[in-house]
Amino acid sequence: MKTWVVILLLLAVAVAAAFGWQWLAADPGYVLVRVRGLSIETSLVFALVALLFTWGALSLGWRLLRWPLRAWGRAQRRRGRERLAGGLAAFAEGRYLQAERDLAKAAKQPALRGPALLALARAAHARGEDERASSALDEAALEAEPAALAQRAKFLVERGRHLDALALLKPKVATGALPPVGWRVLIEAALAAGDTQTAYDALAPLGKSQSLASSTFADLEVRVLAAHLSAAPSAARLNTLWGSATRAQRRHPVTIAAFARRSAAFGQMLAAMDEIEAAQRREWSEALARVYGELGPAELPTRTQHAEHWLAIAPNSPALLTTLGILCRDQQLWGKAIQYLDRATALDAGALAWEALGNAHAGKGDESLANRCYANALRINRGETAIPLAQRAAGPVDTHALIVEERDQHGVPRLPRAG
Repeated sequence: MKTWVVILLLLAVAVAAAFGWQWLAADPGYVLVRVRGLSIETSLVFALVALLFTWGALSLGWRLLRWPLRAWGRAQRRRGRERLAGGLAAFAEGRYLQAERDLAKAAKQPALRGPALLALARAAHARGEDERASSALDEAALEAEPAALAQRAKFLVERGRHLDALALLKPKVATGALPPVGWRVLIEAALAAGDTQTAYDALAPLGKSQSLASSTFADLEVRVLAAHLSAAPSAARLNTLWGSATRAQRRHPVTIAAFARRSAAFGQMLAAMDEIEAAQRREWSEALARVYGELGPAELPTRTQHAEHWLAIAPNSPALLTTLGILCRDQQLWGKAIQYLDRATALDAGALAWEALGNAHAGKGDESLANRCYANALRINRGETAIPLAQRAAGPVDTHALIVEERDQHGVPRLPRAG
């Protein structure tokens, strides 16, 4: 089919050429050019052919004249790309001075100027040359202002100047002119400076940019929400934030811990207890078991009862045993507190358990053992190994379950409901 189409087109062109030639042969036209007594006479057809030939010759000559300049330009651009690549490789290897040199040369190319200056600023910052980095960012701002602004703020955060970074970025928040990295730097700076509202508000534009993987952004959301919950100015605001959180966020141990601590601080102990107990029924968390003992002096007997029920599924949980010891200590049940905390310290529960055990021995009147426990807490905080108490010298503390473990019909351990 295509062959027939080509043949038909060729025939049409041949016919058109034949008719055109006949038309021109009948009257080829006449052209007269007269300049200062010089006359040139020719046919119109020849004049058109001569003009086309002349235009082609001039075009070819112009290309030949420009060829050296174009070749030089291509070589310069190639060297610029090579210097940019070499500078980035040197920066990744930690050869910051070499990176600065290569990137400064690459910045002479207009097409590479912005990226090269931004990378140069990063290399200078890594060397500790803040003035050089600031100068490079000033130049880069002429080519890529949002990127230069975000980079400058990032440098401030890395230097620990979080308030300065916030002052730099906040004016751009209302205009929405921040790039994705700018929003992330704003969040980190706001969290470090304690401005949790700004960090919380910046999550939405950062999420819309889709610049972070879903798991990474979810972790960042949890961090920001936990900080915002911990800084809630009132119980009403706390409950509003908690109610607006997603289901996944309300089930995360970090946000549950933040909500529980802040609720307890506002006197809403039952709300704090309910969230932790519901979470423990869904899935055991060592962190939440520890937080359960840090909610203050309210509802001590009830919390102790609930925590003892948890021993059915986590009899050797250092966090749970520490919490039980603290709850019993706060009720001046010195014997039970010592029993739980002895087990906790035997399981390497940490400095908190040793400190609580010291408090329990002090409450019981044994200052010598109390001081040894306090000394062990200090040793652990310094990264040293605790020295066992004399009463344990004969052997390790029994860490078997204190109560019988309950299981359902499938053999899965059951966490009894408190109350």
